[in-house]
Amino acid sequence: MQNIFVTMYKFAGRHILENAANIAEVRKAFPAATIVSSSTSGEIYDRQVFDDSIVATAIYLEKTAVKFGIANRADFENSHLLGKNVAGQLSLDGLKYALVISDGGKVNGSELMNAINETLGDNIVVTGGMAGDGARFEKTLVGLNDNIAEGTVVIIGFYGEHLKVGYGLNGGWDVFGPERMITKSTQNVLYEIDHQNALELYKKYLGKYASELPGAALLFPLAVKINGDETTVVRTILTIDEEKQTMTFAGNVPEGSAVRLMKANFDKLIYSAGEAAGQANGLMDNINPQLVLLISCVGRKLVLGKRIYEEVEAASDIFANNPAITGFYSYGEFSPVHKSFSCELHNQTMTITTLAEY
Repeated sequence: MQNIFVTMYKFAGRHILENAANIAEVRKAFPAATIVSSSTSGEIYDRQVFDDSIVATAIYLEKTAVKFGIANRADFENSHLLGKNVAGQLSLDGLKYALVISDGGKVNGSELMNAINETLGDNIVVTGGMAGDGARFEKTLVGLNDNIAEGTVVIIGFYGEHLKVGYGLNGGWDVFGPERMITKSTQNVLYEIDHQNALELYKKYLGKYASELPGAALLFPLAVKINGDETTVVRTILTIDEEKQTMTFAGNVPEGSAVRLMKANFDKLIYSAGEAAGQANGLMDNINPQLVLLISCVGRKLVLGKRIYEEVEAASDIFANNPAITGFYSYGEFSPVHKSFSCELHNQTMTITTLAEY
């Protein structure tokens, strides 16, 4: 365990991470640090949003120990086994919080998080996100020190009783159309809704936007109630297969789940970021956060366009003590629902984690 490190706070455009000279510059600045890296779909620093830059955040912890785990999807039959392995690298003794940074293209985020929850139990707060690659969806990179590659998942465990953690999430999307039932799916691949071809039905609702698939799918995610739960998770389409007439999502869409389409409401999207920040701040028990981590979805960035900085400002305005603010735009977000400990994969949400050592 080490007490000083640069963690996923080396957020950068994918091409920047592929340049070894850029990695060496960060190492030169922090020679004793353990460095966790992630490619992004945009970087957040303070109240601003950048593209193809490096945002590095150094953390010094006086009373809190940290431990790291790493695994790669290529070494496991599925993402569930990957999650069991990477979470199993952490000791549970004294574990207070775990931060997960995952590949965003080769890993099933739902299966990964289910396995991490099973391994760490119900009393450990887990948050994090899936790496991005702009709006290209070609490949994503995650790394620990110099080991930066596709398919990688890194987990960081924080240990001790002197760390306070808050978390919050919100979407701000509007639902429309009737509630329907998923009647055929396999993990994150959707075949049928209400016994109808799901892709055909989706195109019908998209109307003129159907010709712009799969890109247009970021504008129209699905609201999913899994296993009869009234809590809604948002799922974004990653790819469509015209030949097989299927849609592949960033997370699982189980059979029997209720589903509705969603569309963007600009003002609600921005307001929801402040709501997420308020949730996280409310769990801090009047301890001012020293570090605020924002992980928001690339879909929100594409929808909001030039207004994207407004959601970062809406979140930042909640914190009166001027904490360090960092983060990135992702292909998926990990967070418990408010006041719950079970972490889930989310899409199209702003997730916020607040940390303070006391």
